Formats: sequence, C-alpha cells, structure tokens
Amino acid sequence: MIRTLSAVTVSALILAACGQPEATPPASAPETPAPTAPATPAPDANTLTAGGYGPVRIGMTKAEVIAAVGDKFNPSLVGGAEPDVCDQWRPARSPEGVTVMLENGILTRISVASPATLKTDRGFGVGDTAAAIKAAYGPLAVSQPHKYSPAPAEDIFVWTTGAPATAGEYVQDPAARGIRYEIDGEGKASIVHIGGPAIQLVEGCA
Repeated sequence: MIRTLSAVTVSALILAACGQPEATPPASAPETPAPTAPATPAPDANTLTAGGYGPVRIGMTKAEVIAAVGDKFNPSLVGGAEPDVCDQWRPARSPEGVTVMLENGILTRISVASPATLKTDRGFGVGDTAAAIKAAYGPLAVSQPHKYSPAPAEDIFVWTTGAPATAGEYVQDPAARGIRYEIDGEGKASIVHIGGPAIQLVEGCA
C-alpha cells in the first residue's frame, strides 16, 4: 500500500510539473536607433560658385563650353576686337543675362546680369544689397571703389583661392578663383562675376 501511494504521489508530482507553463524570459528593451544627421539637400545645379555653375567650369576650352551650353546665341555679335585672344558671348543654352569670357580659348569668367536669376552659393544675385552681401561674408568680402561710379557704387571681391595678401592688390595667379559683386549707385548688385583673375577686368577683356 505504501509503495502504491508513493508511485501515485510521484506520478502526480510529475503531472503537475508537466502542466506548468514554461517560464517566459523577460522581454528585452527595444533598441533605440542611433541618431542620424538630417539629410543635406543636394545643391542646385545652377548655383554660382567661384569655379563655375552647372556644367560650365572655369578653365574649360571653347569646345568644351560649346558642348556644355551651346555656341553663341547670336553668331553675328562680336564679343571682342580679337576673338582668338579674348571673346565674350552669351551661350545659346544659358539664361538670358549670362555671358562667358574666353581668353586664348580658355573660359576665365562668367558674368550674370539682369534678367538672369542665378544665385551664388551664399544665395546672392542681381538685386541683392551690398550690406547683405558684406554681412554674410564678413571679413572675406573686400570692398574696392567702383572704376567709374561714386559711392555707394563699389566692387565687392570674395576670393576662395589665391586671395591677395594686401586688400586691393591685383590678383594674377591663373589658379585663383573668386566672385565679384558689382554694386551700382543704389547699393545693389547689378552684375555678378565668377571665375579667375578675369573677374577684376572692368572693360570687357581689359
């Protein structure tokens, strides 16, 4: 009798143990994703920089410029007395108000005037004030008197490479790159020039 009870007791214990639900491991805390930096919007392809805009880059040959933005909008216009030495023209596939300057067959300057609405990489273009331009660039903006007009007309130069050691010193290094904001008598940018030392020229190619 005792042996029977022991067997029954053991069986009951086994059955009770089998009926218990399996222990559930504690839920782990969800992993917190690592913070990611906000996506940087791609720059506008038509943003003006000291090195060019869109497909047009300072230093291109005439053939490369034509392939990128087309030949002269008006082939009958002569941009210089010696086109092989220095020539200026509006490419057929560039906005109205955009002209290119080529010296000895190499693109050295791009100029933007009204009605073109292209902006520099700081967001400035034709019609923006000299005060706003100077405030944005700070000490990088170097002002020089305008060649022909009295103040508030002026020229504001911002050199990204090849900046002169002395303010107002003429830059000759062909590798230099900069932006010149030509400010009119109302204190606003009338033309924006981008490129190499040619941005300093005030009368066409001279």
